[in-house]
Amino acid sequence: MEVTERGYEGLTVENVAKRSGVHKTSIYRRWGSPEGLVADALELAAEEPIPVPDTGTLAGDLRALTEALRAGFASPHGSAVGCAFIVAGMQHPAAAAAMQNFTAARRKQSVVVVERAVARGELPGTVDADELIRFALAPIYYRLFVTHEPVAPEDAAKAADAALAAARAGIL
Repeated sequence: MEVTERGYEGLTVENVAKRSGVHKTSIYRRWGSPEGLVADALELAAEEPIPVPDTGTLAGDLRALTEALRAGFASPHGSAVGCAFIVAGMQHPAAAAAMQNFTAARRKQSVVVVERAVARGELPGTVDADELIRFALAPIYYRLFVTHEPVAPEDAAKAADAALAAARAGIL
């Protein structure tokens, strides 16, 4: 994938056309720009199912979700693609809209862990499942994209535990 090798800054219609064996006008006609390519890739990715953990406890499920995010960005491919999508989303409206749809689709799949926890009696039914998932994942994104700190497995576990503590305290 072009973005894996060159990053978002190096993503060009010309390079994508060369790699795919088509003329660049075909790429321009369909996607218009590198941002259009990213937006389309995000829309396709939003439709893909993700593995949703089912450890039997919300603590275990949240830890598995935060670890999956951490591990995804720790891999060279996951980091390059994820960073490209986020950078594009910060700079271009079409990519931003696609990123919002992508994250909403991922959250929709992930809230199942909260719904199961409510059904098991681990949390009250008043908990905001979307917000709980956001709260668990936000510290990882903060470290990756704001402070540029490494994210260790124990950091991912702490993020999950903090989100669970907030939910149990009625904050979420």
